[in-house]
Amino acid sequence: MMPVSMVGRVGELAELTRAWTRLASSPVDSLVHPPLVAGSPAGAPPDLAPVAADAAPGTPVPDFAHSGAAGMGGIAVITGDAGAGKSLLVRCAIDAMRPRPATVLSGGARVHSPAPYDWLAAVLSGRPAVGLDIPPDAVAWLAQQPSAPTRRYAPGALLRLAVQAVRALAGAGPAVIVVEDLHALDPASLNLIGELAATPNLPALLLVTSRLPEEAVSPALVARTLARLTGAPDAIRQHLHPLTESEVSLLLGQAYGTPVAPHVIEAAYTSTGGNPYRLTELLATEPRPEPPAQLTAREIEVLACLAAGMSNKQVARSLGISIRTVTVHVSNLLRKTRSSSRTEAALWAVRHQVADQSRVS
Repeated sequence: MMPVSMVGRVGELAELTRAWTRLASSPVDSLVHPPLVAGSPAGAPPDLAPVAADAAPGTPVPDFAHSGAAGMGGIAVITGDAGAGKSLLVRCAIDAMRPRPATVLSGGARVHSPAPYDWLAAVLSGRPAVGLDIPPDAVAWLAQQPSAPTRRYAPGALLRLAVQAVRALAGAGPAVIVVEDLHALDPASLNLIGELAATPNLPALLLVTSRLPEEAVSPALVARTLARLTGAPDAIRQHLHPLTESEVSLLLGQAYGTPVAPHVIEAAYTSTGGNPYRLTELLATEPRPEPPAQLTAREIEVLACLAAGMSNKQVARSLGISIRTVTVHVSNLLRKTRSSSRTEAALWAVRHQVADQSRVS
């Protein structure tokens, strides 16, 4: 199994952990306001009331008054192609954070049938709604509960209640808020993430992963949201490019614990384009027969030649056998090692140190 590796991502990892250290060592003071009460003389702004406004007196309504305090603790936006390692980078960054985050709020888009506030629904899933200080029917809407009442809140009201819910969940902090796959989120979630970026005194580091806007479900909305996030003061902007061939070499060396032949490195790089996910899949799906493949002495010799990058003609010349015989041996090797290509067979040979079992002429 390939070890978790930050090959090619060390600089980005260090930048994220430094951002956390700054936040954790300089906590932002939380704002504390007494809650307004529906029906009280102060009242709530008109758009905070449900469309079918029938809230009973005494129902808490959150106070969204903003002071001139600073915004949230920090923002980092990480973009890259599918499989570039964005989520892995975020996980490794959280694992490396010291002190440990008091709270981690993580959510993403649904694979099928996007619905309003998918991100927050994922965050709320399995969490008790205790201490949120927002109306229970609003919690039901935001959590996409089947029991949600039929009455609806005005969009602006629901957005503000969503911000209040995240603020309550983050607590006194320091917290980490993770937004996975921003490009796939629904418009309501995009608005929420944009609002969180500007929320005063939210003691949290916001980590956002996304593909570029042109690959998004709503390209224009995602572009505006990314611009809003990256335009925040001291926002971190990272784009994960494919790994270079030398980085692929280093990663394969970590995976196998032994130097890998240049032609195997080149083949792995060419077949995956340096995409970390594809490399992971290549190594994860590398055949590991159980029980181990029973290779004949001649097959071991042929496999060692393949691992050395030889063509069938070169193998035939090296071992003193016909090309037709080499072809038969290669076919048997692919079957026995459950490989779909010579590259996979060569990787199998490297892992099982076949080259050490036979000297290639």
